Amino acid sequence: MYLTAHEEEMYDGEYGEAIEKSMKILVALGDIYGAEKMVEISSAQISGVSYKTIGDAGLEYLEEFSRDPSARVKVQSSLNPAGIDLEKWQELGFPREFADRQYRIIDAYTRMDVMNTCTCTPYLIGNIPTRGSHIAWSESSAVIYANSILGARTNREGGPSALAAAICGRTPAYGYHLDENRTANILVKVEEPIEGYEYGVLGYHVGKVVEDGVPSFQFHGRPSSDEFKSLGAALASSGAIALYYVEGLTSAIACEFEDKISVDSASLKDSVDELSTTNDKPDLICVGCPHCSLNEIRLLARYLRRQSLSCDFWVCTSHALKAAADRMGYSDIIEESGGVMVSDTCMVVSPIEDLGFEVVGVDSAKAANYIPSMCGVDVVFDDWKTLIEL
Repeated sequence: MYLTAHEEEMYDGEYGEAIEKSMKILVALGDIYGAEKMVEISSAQISGVSYKTIGDAGLEYLEEFSRDPSARVKVQSSLNPAGIDLEKWQELGFPREFADRQYRIIDAYTRMDVMNTCTCTPYLIGNIPTRGSHIAWSESSAVIYANSILGARTNREGGPSALAAAICGRTPAYGYHLDENRTANILVKVEEPIEGYEYGVLGYHVGKVVEDGVPSFQFHGRPSSDEFKSLGAALASSGAIALYYVEGLTSAIACEFEDKISVDSASLKDSVDELSTTNDKPDLICVGCPHCSLNEIRLLARYLRRQSLSCDFWVCTSHALKAAADRMGYSDIIEESGGVMVSDTCMVVSPIEDLGFEVVGVDSAKAANYIPSMCGVDVVFDDWKTLIEL
């Protein structure tokens, strides 16, 4: 791989051990995927944050790495969700030992100047790359949103490679950084109008069929930004899709369709049935995977204004948008109905299995796909209004 003089100096350790380690990670990654050079990035989004997912080994690595003075990010960098609500963890019942280790992880990232805004939707709180810019993001739903809706360019980075890219300010030029890999190759025709949570169902269905292609969708109507968020999250969780297009809304660099998929209501009904592991009533309902937008919180508050919830109810969002919801009065409405505004974490990466819950209701196809294996509890999948009324 070609390295500039400055990149060679980083590789040779002239700017510190952490930068040297990071550049060697990036070069090794580039060699594996046949990259010819590096590209400068404008932002990073780093996974490997929840203590539940990285454990003691990850914690020790981050603490040791962050003590090096050269371990400082060079671009705007934010974190994926943590394993707890950093303010309400005691109220929610998270174990103290878990919380203590989680705070040590956050402190390590903070020492490296990574913004401790723990969210899977960084584009909702200001980490918004410009169209065509190169970035190094790692959360699957954020990666596909950045590539598909924002028009930025990123591969699905692992936590260590995203951190290395943030520290060096560059990443290897392969995969979705290159025009030739951004060609739409599968046409998906959605035969009937869909709305709301059905976009997640569609994403789950198409992800399983397409696996790692680049689909181009034909829709009836125009999806909202929240529906794009739901669609992308499901595509990335049931398949390995990191880029899609929508005819009439987003333009593909080129189209070379190798296959055509037709999706009707029967296909979606089968996928809805697959996403539930039980018919039992949930003892916890969680929304916000990916994290809720302020508009989604507004709609929840409007619906819950005269409701009384019959089970625990979490509305997961970023700390920044929770603050906005507090100011708008939405948080008060949700909490008066019996719900809880939960920030910094979500139902997938938090240890809900240690909190006594056995059945979790979700309106997210991504969450329904991950919860049984990551948390070991049953899941009921449906529209959030239906879940509330169960």
